[in-house]
Amino acid sequence: MSRARVLLLNAALGPLDYRVPHGMAVEPGSIVTAPLGPRQLLGVVWDAERLATEEVGDNRLRPLLGVADVPPIAAPLRRLVEWTAGYYLAAPASVLRMCLASNSALEGAKLAIEYRATGEIPDRLTPQRQQALERIGERRGLVRELAAIADVSDAVIRGLVKLGAIEAVSVDIDQPYGEPDPDHHRPELSADQRAAADMLTGAVEAHAFHPFLLDGVTGSGKTEVYFEGVATAIAAGRQVLVLLPEIALTEPFLKRFTARFGCEPVPWHSDLRSTQRRRAWRAIASGQAKVVVGARSALFLPYADLGLIVVDEAHETSFKQEEGVHYHARDVAVMRGLFEKCPVILASATPAIETRQQVAQGRYTEVKLPGRYGKAQLPTIEAIDLIEQPPERGRWIAAPLVKAIDETLTRGEQALLFLNRRGYAPLTLCRSCGHRFQCPNCTAWMVEHRLIHRLSCHHCGHVIPTPRACPECQAEDALVACGPGVERIADEAAALWPTAKIAIVTSDTIWSPAKAAEFVGRMEAGDIDIVVGTQLVTKGYHFPNLTCVGVIDADLGLQGGDLRASERTFQQIAQVAGRAGRGTKPGHVYIQTTQPSAPVMQALISGDADSFYAAETEAREEAGVPPFGRYAAIIVSSEDKGAAEATARAIGRAAPQVEGCHVYGPAPAPLAMLRGRHRFRLLVHATRALDVQDVIRDWLDGVDWSAKVRVAVDIDPYSFV
Repeated sequence: MSRARVLLLNAALGPLDYRVPHGMAVEPGSIVTAPLGPRQLLGVVWDAERLATEEVGDNRLRPLLGVADVPPIAAPLRRLVEWTAGYYLAAPASVLRMCLASNSALEGAKLAIEYRATGEIPDRLTPQRQQALERIGERRGLVRELAAIADVSDAVIRGLVKLGAIEAVSVDIDQPYGEPDPDHHRPELSADQRAAADMLTGAVEAHAFHPFLLDGVTGSGKTEVYFEGVATAIAAGRQVLVLLPEIALTEPFLKRFTARFGCEPVPWHSDLRSTQRRRAWRAIASGQAKVVVGARSALFLPYADLGLIVVDEAHETSFKQEEGVHYHARDVAVMRGLFEKCPVILASATPAIETRQQVAQGRYTEVKLPGRYGKAQLPTIEAIDLIEQPPERGRWIAAPLVKAIDETLTRGEQALLFLNRRGYAPLTLCRSCGHRFQCPNCTAWMVEHRLIHRLSCHHCGHVIPTPRACPECQAEDALVACGPGVERIADEAAALWPTAKIAIVTSDTIWSPAKAAEFVGRMEAGDIDIVVGTQLVTKGYHFPNLTCVGVIDADLGLQGGDLRASERTFQQIAQVAGRAGRGTKPGHVYIQTTQPSAPVMQALISGDADSFYAAETEAREEAGVPPFGRYAAIIVSSEDKGAAEATARAIGRAAPQVEGCHVYGPAPAPLAMLRGRHRFRLLVHATRALDVQDVIRDWLDGVDWSAKVRVAVDIDPYSFV
């Protein structure tokens, strides 16, 4: 080809045509370097007929500068980029950037210089140097990566290099990964598991698109069942992608995978060093990496021959991307399976109503595992009415739960206290003047973290030391912590059970796969008696000696008026309840609530999930909300409040008059300021049949706004703040 249409990695640009120099071979999907003014940008050669641009004469075309020595981006992934950009109203370049997630992978060098601690302690050990060495531990990486891990400047790391406390090492970054063996350790499956596995393996062998819902109660062995599908794909020489909702789940999953297949899969998540990302990207693109396990971003990697996609814990809301391209990985995974012509397995003990509706319409095939594997039984669930049996004044754990944990510890078993709120207290105020600590960048209270003696904003990350005196009235010892977080519950547990070994499990304490592995090791060794944790402990963990679960504030998730509030509360509590009694010992779950008669609480206590979901589905259908209607949010933000409000009002005035479409707003967002930007929202409610993307695209094309104002569209929003 003498000219090529190129999609550059610049969201402000559309596709541009370039001249292909003599002797350079490119094809659709080739990754190229192209000139743009004085700059050089990466881009991908695209199918000219699929992306329109202004046609210019050959004499005006600038030549391409080079082609990366990696396989081209295949047609199925290019179709996925187009679909994702069109459905979520995102710039194609923004979606494409997720496919090219490692610039170094496009370079030819196979050796890199990384740095690691030597174990030597320098004579001049400043607090920053000590912090760096403690946090780096046995990790290694580039200078900037170690600085980020240690939360210090690059200069601190370089200073430690000069002192001999950190050394440079040469790393072979393109060594091949181990080959998983589908027959390494085949487990004994129950009759239900074998029937489910046969359906999945048959679909993998058929090499055709087929979406499945693998619906099994917690502890039913869903992972072992879809591992049979993974084994079939490996045996056929094809690749597999397994998506997990949390990075902290990666390490336990790797352990289970290794036991089954004899080697680890290829991980992909934000904690990887740049050399690890390069190695993984190149192995995936070449087809050498057979099984990839990762976060939602792994969905856009350039697999050479994808034979199966698994979305584990598919109900999880963390699969919805809230920044940049607002895509939902569960739904995009199904579309990638369609383009790649491979089966997709959505595995969950508490499937989302949207997924259940796809089954009801015959689009997905449901595969059920109704009981736990082996001799394990589902736990008993009991409500503790906080109106009738409130905790003691200043306490948060009610007497029946205290008694249950007493008995659990006496038997030598483990307990879990669940509260989905990080830190010590969600609000700190002055008892003298009433001053409340609010984030200067967000419309949110600062959360006290007593373990690190800081007040922190969980939205923007702003942190200040916890003051001794009120900044408003200067009164000392007048600051009061209001409400509980997990740290406060841990303090109460330590007072109630002083000899018990207690672990706090949140994203503040389990921030990497290594930390997750350390936690799992301590639990399995019996080095922890009581776990106090957030939603991080509800997903995927298997601890046979954990028999008692207490939900501290089961009503917390019902606040806020979210259309999915009841469903999300049911899923979260059902998942955390599923941590109890996964071995041969029976499990017991206690739910502290002020609303024991609420439908969601009754469904949890009775175990009647079907009736709960039927009622929720009926209510949604009557209201015409997802999955029976469409929602889209338009978020207008700016550092200038007046500019944001004026733009939001202009967009509101231009709202289309279309049958089946209603526009609400603009109004200040519930989180009216986020990271220093003032925010206004409009909500579009449309019928299912309406092409809401076309409506919004035409609508916004007719409105102009200042460069200092940002307008984002969130199709199928999960967050309404």
